[in-house]
Amino acid sequence: MPTVPILPSNQSPLGALPARFRRERILIVGCGDVGLRVAKALPAGLRVLALTSSPDRVHTLRARGITPLCGNLDQPRTLARLAGLGTRVIHLAPPASDDMHQWWRDLRTVSLMRALRCRRPPASLVYGSTSGVYGDCAGQFVSESSPLRPRTPRAQRRADAEQAVRHFGRAAHVRASILRIPGIYAPDREGGTPRQRLLRGTPVLQAADDVYTNHIHADDLARAVLAAMWRGKPQRIFNASDDTQMKMGDYFDLAADLYGLPRPPRIPRSTAQSDLPLSLLSFMSESRRLDNRRLKRELRLVLRYPTVAEGLA
Repeated sequence: MPTVPILPSNQSPLGALPARFRRERILIVGCGDVGLRVAKALPAGLRVLALTSSPDRVHTLRARGITPLCGNLDQPRTLARLAGLGTRVIHLAPPASDDMHQWWRDLRTVSLMRALRCRRPPASLVYGSTSGVYGDCAGQFVSESSPLRPRTPRAQRRADAEQAVRHFGRAAHVRASILRIPGIYAPDREGGTPRQRLLRGTPVLQAADDVYTNHIHADDLARAVLAAMWRGKPQRIFNASDDTQMKMGDYFDLAADLYGLPRPPRIPRSTAQSDLPLSLLSFMSESRRLDNRRLKRELRLVLRYPTVAEGLA
């Protein structure tokens, strides 16, 4: 019986494995719009896998050249097959929103980290968090070292997920990167522009009451994810924001002018409580400006859409 030569482990970071397993395998957890953009931007020759809990997504993923893996973050037993499968992992799945018993926890991320630790851990992991973990900063500039003051349950769950990711990185010796993401937009993204809101005539706050808002184009976010995956330092956090420094009302005025639509009406904060939905009011209760110098300096990311003016146009 012929012998099969075994490559020494020092010739490959993946060790002495069959050729199909020595190839980089990128596992995307939460492969929605941004995840699909990440997969599209990956170099040819890499194998891309994506976790999905929806049978309806299987065909879509396969059509994009992505291998679907059936599993559910809310059912930890279904995640066992993920152990050792991805040489690099991108975690973009949001926390659950209906767990009233531990509303501040992101048990999905905890379950995923436990599954990834069962066998050979990935070389790197990127987690997509939210800039909402900073809370209200009264319009001040915010760096990655600023204290966290999450005010909403959604932001508190993200802060909990960040802790789980960083603990996993330290314990498993994995280069874990966290991207704190503001509002994502793109003309080719569902609901990715203010056009529909402008058509509805939804009011914005008057200038004296307005808040700073931050944005990132979906394509630039996908490139930031890949930059962190390849270049991120261990347990490093990045504000994944563009260079725009604009208040929310000015953002909608800019979009209205670009689309040739009427500018939205301005109202004082005192009447916004009764005129606007709670989901919108939560965004209008926090004001901050994200410092993105670490994103551009350490990850060497050159934004294709440095401001919303270029991205919306």
